[in-house]
Amino acid sequence: MFPPTEPDAYAAYAGRLLEDPDRYGFLVCTREDDRIAGFININNVVQGAFRSGALGYGAFAHAAGRGLMGEGLDLVTRYAFTTLGLHRLEVNIQPGNTASIALVRRAGYRLEGFSPDFLFIDGAWRDHQRWAITAEMVPPAPEPR
Repeated sequence: MFPPTEPDAYAAYAGRLLEDPDRYGFLVCTREDDRIAGFININNVVQGAFRSGALGYGAFAHAAGRGLMGEGLDLVTRYAFTTLGLHRLEVNIQPGNTASIALVRRAGYRLEGFSPDFLFIDGAWRDHQRWAITAEMVPPAPEPR
């Protein structure tokens, strides 16, 4: 799911992210010109004994294949486990979305299961794979370059 592309609709979308204490939104941008390459959201954040969140993300075509979403996912994952104090992040991906599966696999997420008819998208219930990572699975951050 992508955020709106019209300025007014996007402003409303971003405002909802800022106002909702259970969601955090991030933009992934190119280094050379700060152009938006994609977005990553941590949704449904639950603290207490659960300390978990669900990720949603999307990339824009002009930035595909450059590793930007991988870098962004690594940074957001570390942010969730350090700054937010979460213990677990989950991602639900349609089985045919090979790019998304490759992204989370490279980031160290593990496949935990399959959920038939999990999410209603484009007028139909869609199956999803369930991927997750816990704080213990993330290696220490590399030294800054």
